[in-house]
Amino acid sequence: MRSALVIGTGLIGTSVALALSARGVRVHLRDQDPEQARTAAALGAGTDVPPDGPVDLAVVSVPPALTAPVMAEAVARGTARGYLDVASVKGRPRRELADLGCDTTRYLGTHPMAGRERSGPLAATAELFEGRPWVLTPTPDTDTEVLNLALELVALCRAVPVVMDADAHDRAVALVSHTPQLVSSLVAARLAQAGEAAVRLCGQGIRDVTRIAASDPGMWVDILSANPGPVADVLAEVAADLDETVRALRALESADEHKRADGAAGIEAVLRRGNAGRARVPGKHGAAPAAYETVAVLISDKPGELARIFADAGRAGVNIEDVRIEHATGQQAGLVQLMVQPAVAPVLTAALRERGWSIRQ
Repeated sequence: MRSALVIGTGLIGTSVALALSARGVRVHLRDQDPEQARTAAALGAGTDVPPDGPVDLAVVSVPPALTAPVMAEAVARGTARGYLDVASVKGRPRRELADLGCDTTRYLGTHPMAGRERSGPLAATAELFEGRPWVLTPTPDTDTEVLNLALELVALCRAVPVVMDADAHDRAVALVSHTPQLVSSLVAARLAQAGEAAVRLCGQGIRDVTRIAASDPGMWVDILSANPGPVADVLAEVAADLDETVRALRALESADEHKRADGAAGIEAVLRRGNAGRARVPGKHGAAPAAYETVAVLISDKPGELARIFADAGRAGVNIEDVRIEHATGQQAGLVQLMVQPAVAPVLTAALRERGWSIRQ
């Protein structure tokens, strides 16, 4: 691939352009907001000057509701040898393109499974897709050249290609992406009217659950409007589980011993099903989940402290598998939770203590 046109210079489009430009592809940028395209160009994503002729690949990165008409226009203009979109839903754009009479042999629907809470070109990064799944949804009539261009794009962005049926993809993202967004927002909404005393008690658990609730509502309305049925199906199942959980909790309030026992069993069942589901979430590098041991270290909030603790772990010959930071309320300090292989946890604990770190059990 020598040249590409990215149509839509938001977070995803600009990140694609940055990755391609960094690997020697000549990238042209187009956006309905010329200022946004100029911003992406200034970041090194490419040029906002139109191409002289057809490019190798056109990447349409616009909201799902606009994907089909923008794609159809690009195909009608003969913009590229191959066309793909990066919308977060796949079935609807393909059906809309067929309704518009668009030649879909040169088109492939794709979805990089990556993103951030922030949007726009200033939030973009060339590393956004590294190691992340990138779904491709070819059909029997997809041209082989287009599929190869898509695979080359995924490789240049250092993502991992995953081939799926379009409708199966939409049901999958309803479960693993769209429903979690709504559930996170629903939990975070409880905080909007909560008292200040309650909010000040927020710890890492509520931060984890509500992190994605900070996402742009307008963007998510576009996404959910393109995939409402599958999301509603998953939420209906969640709602049924919530009803059962509420009944179990009410039973725990009962004076009747048997009702309390039934309530406890119901809560335990929900929690155990949660354990089973969580265990299926892929671990580091997409491998099977690994059981790590956590070494919690008290750390002050000042420059260089994180670098120092990582350096000390390195001197001890210990690889940090994952890390989290839990900030202390009202203090310039927090806990760094270092996840390591269980066998080396005692080694790391001893080494850090020797170097003056305070370890919390």
